[in-house]
Amino acid sequence: MRRIILLATIGLITCSCDQTSTSHTGSFSLKPIPGSITYGGQPRMKLTKSPIGSQVPHRFTDQWGDDVYETYIIQPDRSLRLVDRKIIERRF
Repeated sequence: MRRIILLATIGLITCSCDQTSTSHTGSFSLKPIPGSITYGGQPRMKLTKSPIGSQVPHRFTDQWGDDVYETYIIQPDRSLRLVDRKIIERRF
């Protein structure tokens, strides 16, 4: 429970000063976390056979053992844009 409160507090602090607007509608971009495909930059391999605008799902376990589900969209320059993240906490 303490971890949830700590993460919520950190999320509120970073939400107000770390996110950048990506469109005129006021939506914000998600920042990659360790384990994300784009953490540390775009992947070296270009997705040349996938159609532009298609979704790429990605699932991994974060450093706390929680399951993370991310969704990326392929951009016209073949880079990936992170558009959704769901974190499912493991209960012990």
